[in-house]
Amino acid sequence: MSESESVKHSGISIQGCYKSYSLGKKKIEVLKGVNIKVAPSEVVALLGASGTGKSTLLQIIGGLDTADKGRVLCGDYKLHLMKEKNLSNFRNKSVGFIFQAYNLLPELTALENVCLPARMARSNASNTKQRSIDLLESVGLGHRIDHRPYEMSGGEQQRTSIARALINSPEFLLADEPTGNLDSKTGQEILNVLFQMREKFGVTLVIATHDQSLADRADRVILLEDGKVANSPS
Repeated sequence: MSESESVKHSGISIQGCYKSYSLGKKKIEVLKGVNIKVAPSEVVALLGASGTGKSTLLQIIGGLDTADKGRVLCGDYKLHLMKEKNLSNFRNKSVGFIFQAYNLLPELTALENVCLPARMARSNASNTKQRSIDLLESVGLGHRIDHRPYEMSGGEQQRTSIARALINSPEFLLADEPTGNLDSKTGQEILNVLFQMREKFGVTLVIATHDQSLADRADRVILLEDGKVANSPS
C-alpha cells in the first residue's frame, strides 16, 4: 500500500431529505427537509445536540437507512433510487463506518476484524491480509495484530475500527461520535489518526458529533437543530 494509492474522490449531495419513524401511533419526524453538500475529500462535522438527526443523516448517507423523501447522491451513486441489494454493495465497497462503540467482533483478532469487510467482498485473501497489516501499522497498531478487543484499550480498539473502515478503499468515511467513549487525550489522538487517514487516502470524511472541540478541527461545520440545517457556527 503506497502513499500515492489511487482513491476516487467523490462528494455528497443531500436535497430535501425527510425522515420519520413510527413510535406506536405517534410519528416522530427526525429530518425535516435537509439540504447539504460535501465536497470531495472534505472533512465535514455534523454538529448538534442528541436527537437533532445527526446519526440518522449519517446512516442515510452511508446507505444504512433510507430517506422517506428527497435525493441522496454520493459520488455517482443515487441512493434514493437504489434497491437493498445495491445499497448493500455500496456500503461494503464504497463506505467505511466508524462507530462510537467500535463494533469489533470480540472473538476475532485485530487483523481478523480488519480483514472481515474485504472477505465479505470476496477480495483476494493474500492481498487482504497484507493490506490489513499495512493499515494496522498505519494507525500505530503493528504490535497489536494478534490481539483481541478485550486485550486492547478503547483507543486501540477505535484505531482498529478505523483500519477496518479503510480496508476496501472506500470513497466515503463516516464516523458517528468516534471519540464518545474515550477520554479527551485519547479522543484527540483518534482525531489525529482520522485526519491522517483522510490526508493519506483522500476520502471524504463526515463526522457526527456534539463536541464543539472536535467540530473545530473540521474543514466545515454543518449545524443541525430540530432536524433542520441551522446557520453554521463561526
